[in-house]
Amino acid sequence: MTPSTTPKRRQIPAVAWPSIGILGVFVAFVSARPEIAGELFVGIRERIEVAFGWVYVLLTTGILIYLLRLGMGRFRHVRLGADHSRPEFNAVSWFAMLFSAGMGIGLIFWSIAEPIEHFAWNPFVDDDDPVSRRAHAALRLTFFHWGLHAWGVFALMGLTLGYFSFRHGLPMTLRSTLYPVLRERIYGPLGHAVDVFAVFGTVAGVATSLGLGAQQIVVGLNELVGVEVGLASELTVVAVITVLGTATLMAGLRRGIENLSNVNLALTLVLAGLLLFAGPTLFLINLGVHGVGEYLQNIVVQSLWVTPIEEGGWHRTWTLFYWGWWISWAPFVGIFIARISYGRTIGEFVLGVLVVPTILTLVWLTIFGATALNLELADPGVLVDAVAEHEAVALFRTLQLLPLPGWLLPGALGLVVVLIGTYFLTSMASATFVVNQLLAGGETHPLRRHRLLWGLGIGAIGGALLAAGGLPALQAVAIAAALPLALVFGIMVYGFEGGLASDSPTPPRYQARFFSRPHPADPEDPPLVKGEEDE
Repeated sequence: MTPSTTPKRRQIPAVAWPSIGILGVFVAFVSARPEIAGELFVGIRERIEVAFGWVYVLLTTGILIYLLRLGMGRFRHVRLGADHSRPEFNAVSWFAMLFSAGMGIGLIFWSIAEPIEHFAWNPFVDDDDPVSRRAHAALRLTFFHWGLHAWGVFALMGLTLGYFSFRHGLPMTLRSTLYPVLRERIYGPLGHAVDVFAVFGTVAGVATSLGLGAQQIVVGLNELVGVEVGLASELTVVAVITVLGTATLMAGLRRGIENLSNVNLALTLVLAGLLLFAGPTLFLINLGVHGVGEYLQNIVVQSLWVTPIEEGGWHRTWTLFYWGWWISWAPFVGIFIARISYGRTIGEFVLGVLVVPTILTLVWLTIFGATALNLELADPGVLVDAVAEHEAVALFRTLQLLPLPGWLLPGALGLVVVLIGTYFLTSMASATFVVNQLLAGGETHPLRRHRLLWGLGIGAIGGALLAAGGLPALQAVAIAAALPLALVFGIMVYGFEGGLASDSPTPPRYQARFFSRPHPADPEDPPLVKGEEDE
């Protein structure tokens, strides 16, 4: 195997220009004909979910089983790097960046809205069931969508890319997952096409989240200081987030994204503690423990549940939507996770990316979701009606209904707005970092001018599509991209198994088939060179 011959830290024209062209054509079409584009792409997404939903179900379940096997298997002590390498980031910063880039902002948006929507209706309860059963089912289903399956998809992509890059010298881009099949052709047109696909998917995901997040921030500002809800306010928020997110990216991985992620984690703990102790603490603990038990008890059946087409409206709207969304985000989140996981063992990685974030996610959902359910049980319709009006209202309305002192409520609402903003800054900065890495053939320290241009460009795309009403079309395209990624995952596992065989004390036939050397070319060099991010 020979390392990439692409110029160091320079964007590859064969990836950059097609990416710009495809994004430009897509944004122009969606902006000019948002209704037509929405119907077209949403229709494509729905047809994929109907015909291939079972692929998403089997893929996410298979990934979870495979990761649990890796985490406890004989290769759990293999490091992402040379045998003597050690982690680049401490555990707290590592967890903070994992959580911020993975799904921190989504949890804030849906931690109350989703349990309330499931409480209002889901196919696992009947209308005449007691409200306690409906509450238990609502929390269990929310756990299922945000728990092990979601983090498993991110973890496998990050683990294989980190292994291929840090241990075998392949570029840290999506093309490297196809090395077992394409071999040196990953450095040619086929490899470029794969990375263009990853760039488009990453930009689509973060631009969609940027637009949707702006709507939630404006709702929060309306509740806090009376800011008018409307397109002008939303575009202003997009502009502010774009500028601040780009500034974070310009500061680099350590001084920018790492520090902001630590702030996110601290603010998250403050907000969670506020709800835990200001709300019905005993109710939260009891419902949370029961919800985790139901989640684990039903995980096998739920994981393989595929409804008939004529009865699958809820399944497509919720489960298949989430599975497609997590798979489509896997290149972005996986590459970022791989980049910050140098020196971790496979066992540490599986524990740190799959188990620990899942536990934190379940705790977060318990505190927020159970608080909302308690309020809904005490006053039926108070939150169901609010969520029906707009999902973004749910969190702010919950805080207003809690028995908080008058002097504390504005601070709590302000904290939520700030937290949403900082999570969006982190997500945008992380995604733009990954885009630049993809465009530069896996170079982990992209040039500052490239970070600036793409940071502003992604913000402009999100703002343009928000103004044109094209976010649903962009979101539908991102989710539809999960289907070809399912094939990529299969090839990735095939190659990963072959690479791990080269780390066996008695290397079998796989070593010669996949990799000609078991360690990086320069194992003494850490992934981050001091001062390089300042250039």
